Amino acid sequence: MLTLDFTAFPELHTDRLTLRRADATDIQQLYRLRADEQIMKYIPRPPATSLDEIAEFLRLTDEKIAANEMINWMITVKGDPTMIGTIGFYYIKPEHYRAEIGYMLLPEFQGKGYVTEAIAAVVNYGFKAMGLHSIEAVVDPENIASCAVLEKCGFVKEAYFKENEFYNGKFLDTVVYSKLNKGS
Repeated sequence: MLTLDFTAFPELHTDRLTLRRADATDIQQLYRLRADEQIMKYIPRPPATSLDEIAEFLRLTDEKIAANEMINWMITVKGDPTMIGTIGFYYIKPEHYRAEIGYMLLPEFQGKGYVTEAIAAVVNYGFKAMGLHSIEAVVDPENIASCAVLEKCGFVKEAYFKENEFYNGKFLDTVVYSKLNKGS
């Protein structure tokens, strides 16, 4: 079984991005992200309704990071600390050496390759630093852009589940993509 320790929070860097730990300065941008109905369209949870809700989300995230249950980064463009999105391992299964990756990006930064770059950095961290064997992503099959990004990043469609989640009065399909650690 994996032994995880996020005490020394890892800041990750790519050619254009810095992935850093969230702090109180991110509340407004995080609210913009999680309250945006277009972004939340493919995520089965209600959009954020207040800054207090976001502050509580950050508090709970910090608790889960301290307990080594998840890890989450704020995506920023190098040289600018303003958060443009989030990425992380939200569900870690240490007994299976597997984690679920999730990500969100503000609309004005979509389509520029930032998520692809962030996924590559987080997957590399997951495989090399955390010792994961596999990483999965659970996606709404109607989110064509997210499916395409995952495939571009080397993820393979593993399963298509019909009406396996119930949210907001209706049953939703989900697709599971995964990537195995092949030591490369």
